[in-house]
Amino acid sequence: MKIGIVCYPTFGGSGVIATELGKGLASKGHQVHFITYRTPVRMDSFQENVFYHEVPTHDYPLFEHAPYETALTSKLVDVINYEKLDILHVHYAIPHASVAYMAKKILLSQGRYIPVVTTLHGTDITLVGQNASYQPVVTFSINKSDGVTAVSDSLAKDTYNHFDIKKDIQVIPNFIDFKRFRKSNKDHFKKAIAPNGERILTHVSNFRKVKRVEDVIHIFKAVYDKVPSKLLLIGDGPERQPLEQLCREIGLCHEIRFLGKQDAVEELLAISDLFLMPSESESFGLAALEAMACEVPVISSNTGGIPEVNIQGKTGFLSDVGNVEEMAVNAVKLLSDDDLLNQFRKAAFEQAKRYDIAHILPMYEEFYKHVIETEVIQ
Repeated sequence: MKIGIVCYPTFGGSGVIATELGKGLASKGHQVHFITYRTPVRMDSFQENVFYHEVPTHDYPLFEHAPYETALTSKLVDVINYEKLDILHVHYAIPHASVAYMAKKILLSQGRYIPVVTTLHGTDITLVGQNASYQPVVTFSINKSDGVTAVSDSLAKDTYNHFDIKKDIQVIPNFIDFKRFRKSNKDHFKKAIAPNGERILTHVSNFRKVKRVEDVIHIFKAVYDKVPSKLLLIGDGPERQPLEQLCREIGLCHEIRFLGKQDAVEELLAISDLFLMPSESESFGLAALEAMACEVPVISSNTGGIPEVNIQGKTGFLSDVGNVEEMAVNAVKLLSDDDLLNQFRKAAFEQAKRYDIAHILPMYEEFYKHVIETEVIQ
């Protein structure tokens, strides 16, 4: 198949999954065309059957903001026509689903039909999409998609609960590439960060309020008081400055490292003992899955799709959002008992194997075929 993929080219989960999906499909012989305003962060090397089409964004004196949606629509029409794509897969409903609908209508006026699959990833439904400014467009464009997928059962239910959706939503979960995310020997690296054998706790996110990174620091403080440990904070975002201030206030700057955005996050997970995800909302919990693939148990909130990934009392522990005390108690419990920690490490790895990309890719291939064969002009 010739597949077009539209996504945000950033470190966010939707862009990561879209890119890894495209690379996986390309490795199976499909021709994959990424269409976005910048090369996706996970497209870090040449790969056969992968193509990139940049969407030009020009500033005009008339516009306060460049009309990206219009530029993307025009680029989609051009690429679909020239490359003769079989299907278009857009990730994150806003604005990609509505842009895809506009491109589809333009192509129909030219006698060309292109089926569109929309994948819902999380905040496009649970947060941004419910804003009154976007909700009618999101509802319309989802219903006008030829196929709709969601990354978890929880997200599919939220979509039906908050929008008037008439389409069937196919749940195809996020996945992990075990060629990249796996436990590896990085003892020399671990000694550099924890020279005295301290436990290493890790958090990865985009540092937005919904990720509750402040809770991560409070959990760590409680753990540090009982277990010698270090905290690695990977990522960046709007909450970083107040978080740095909080570290100073509690006097733990020497034990907490802000590492910023990292391409090789798997190397940091390989030296970690515990992963912290106290989020207010998570449609799936991809960062937790990546940690589990590296044999790192997870302390998390019990919100959204996280309980579908992190199994209570087996791969980690779940607590109510904001229950920092319980999260810290569970973290200390694991970090104080080597045998228990190793038991959870093995279980985390076994659970992660359920989401091997080798199992998920065929689900997308079958869904594409179904959508292509079920041509419905909308």
